[in-house]
Amino acid sequence: MSDPSNPNISQRSTPQWGLYQREMFWGPNEGKHAPFNTHPDKLRQTAKERLSQTGWHYASCNAGMSWTHYANRQAFYRHQIVPRMLVDTDKRDTATTIFGHRVAAPIGFAPIGINRIYHPTGELSPARVAGELNLLYCLSSAGSYSIEDVARANGDGGPRFYQLYWSPDDAVTLSMLRRAADSGYSACVLTTDTWQLGWRHDDAAHGNYAFYHDHGAGDLGLQDPEFLKRLRETKLDPADPKQKFEVGANWIDKHIWHGHSFSWDRIPWLMDNWKKISGGKPFCIKGIQSVADARKAVEMGVDGIVVSNHAGRQADGAIASLDALEKIVDAVGDKTYIMYDSGVRSGADVFKALALGAKFVFIGRLWVYALGSGGEEGVRHVMKSLLAEFDILMNVSGYPSLEGINRDALDSMPKGTYFPFTSDMA
Repeated sequence: MSDPSNPNISQRSTPQWGLYQREMFWGPNEGKHAPFNTHPDKLRQTAKERLSQTGWHYASCNAGMSWTHYANRQAFYRHQIVPRMLVDTDKRDTATTIFGHRVAAPIGFAPIGINRIYHPTGELSPARVAGELNLLYCLSSAGSYSIEDVARANGDGGPRFYQLYWSPDDAVTLSMLRRAADSGYSACVLTTDTWQLGWRHDDAAHGNYAFYHDHGAGDLGLQDPEFLKRLRETKLDPADPKQKFEVGANWIDKHIWHGHSFSWDRIPWLMDNWKKISGGKPFCIKGIQSVADARKAVEMGVDGIVVSNHAGRQADGAIASLDALEKIVDAVGDKTYIMYDSGVRSGADVFKALALGAKFVFIGRLWVYALGSGGEEGVRHVMKSLLAEFDILMNVSGYPSLEGINRDALDSMPKGTYFPFTSDMA
């Protein structure tokens, strides 16, 4: 199965990810077995069994009735890959560049917060795996571990982005940006769809808000000098265990998910400050769903946009991100760097997002479920499996290069519901 000396190995700049399949097939001969099944439905079930109730609800729940989440998944199904035969795929390669950084695949770790509720190693594990595999890692400013510790775990091999939840306190915002720049984060990604959390029934029913409880503010906040100054001003002591909940609430309520909105007129201030602090590194906006907003972002001079509806966790009943991607690529695809996020569960999903015009694709729930199911080993397993699936798909469907993955590679049906509704859709 998969000749380990096949010619593709010597003709590519990345490992032949597909050989991970052979490794798992051969493993039982040496007493080795996969830590879990990576089928998205089965991985989701494993995470549900292994996570705490609070960790499971936060990882899995969506806004409202989950209609946006379902729309994301259904949109992928309506685009179907057209395999090509008798194509020389011996020279295939998954490597690409993002803002001048060469990475092993157009696949990265989406920013997801409070990772300690999934596993004690929190953000350190996905950051380490990303560094090992030369994949892009993006740290959430709602993270559990500090900006600095995550950078050290990620290492010096590949790029890392810092995702910003924009604090209304300019001093705290600038402090986070300085810390990110000093720790080698190569871009700032502003999330624009989460001034506060969307209504999520399971979290609300169980009072599931980690920052108000045992998690507290987390190291990302507790190691910020400007935030510590604000705590002193309000007579809160982060070292006092009796004030842990109040300190956590102060961080999340005033600086992360605060409910204050920002508008386009403030973007130049934030972008200019990031550019000055970082020495001109890219500034991107995440959460774009409309052509009008995409055009506005280009007009403002942002370096890239992430087409995303926060995986259906913010606005219920919204359009599928994949449907938004098509229109946005048609409008501004030649004017800015377009990334995609929301609903991705497989190598085929990555392929389809690239074919519709995304240059890069972020993965979220897959690696979170893996972290909760198997810690760092789990994250490594799910990402190597995804890379193998994508590499094998390029081989068996006859697409040896990323450049050849375009709309001609898809047969797209009209919008509609194409498979049975289920509340357990991964």
